[in-house]
Amino acid sequence: MIVFPASKINLGLYITGKRADGFHTLESVFYPVPLRDALEVIVVKGAHGHIEFESTGLPILGKENDNLVIRAYKILHDLFNLPAIRVHLHKVIPMGAGLGGGSSDASWMLRLLQSLFQLPLSRDELAEISAQLGSDCPFFMHDSACRVGGKGEEIEPINFSLKGKWIVLINPSIHVSTARAFSMIKPELAPSGWFEAVSNRDMKAWKPTVYNHFENAIALQFPEIRNVIETLENAGADYVSMSGSGSTVYGLFETEPPSFSTMPQWQVFRLQFTE
Repeated sequence: MIVFPASKINLGLYITGKRADGFHTLESVFYPVPLRDALEVIVVKGAHGHIEFESTGLPILGKENDNLVIRAYKILHDLFNLPAIRVHLHKVIPMGAGLGGGSSDASWMLRLLQSLFQLPLSRDELAEISAQLGSDCPFFMHDSACRVGGKGEEIEPINFSLKGKWIVLINPSIHVSTARAFSMIKPELAPSGWFEAVSNRDMKAWKPTVYNHFENAIALQFPEIRNVIETLENAGADYVSMSGSGSTVYGLFETEPPSFSTMPQWQVFRLQFTE
């Protein structure tokens, strides 16, 4: 069985507080983007509890046992004694880039295993399990826009679509540590009316209420990100923002964006929303 985990962008991202357990609270709209990895699982007959993992595409950093796809399998195996499997993950979504690629892979792995083995778990129960793997994971149990709160586990699907619009994602090949990003900002309340502004779908009117709390501090620390922002603005994007804690910046366009020059080290993805 094969699935194609999507990435996401944040339409507004506000860090509103810090919890006693060390997690931060946030407000945001998460929106799925058709920049996808590929995840394939093949059952190994006659064996249980073993996972063979290989990857292609972008390199995956860190220890293999820390990979969220492997951890997702082990969680469900502990609950249901799953058969052994072979996994092939083809990475397209840049990692550590604010696009949720690792979280998406983990959540889609849970979804795939639930379907493949007909596990008696509802989507809500899968979402609760996914929260053990990462704060962004519960969102990827949905395939549409959601308003997100709490530490990421409060998910409310909303009636919002960018269908027909275009997005240009630019990753400047800069790794921004999430811990460092949080250390650079001070939690504060989200601006009044930000969600209503997003809901109105007038992208040109989103700023100054729809913005990313991390953006100014990260762009000050990494001037290359400011360069990406200005490149997209000069290309005529209706709205430009950094996603997550960076370093990917996206531009939204009402119509097909023109060609424009970029730096050689930038990863550029030009996509149209079809749903």
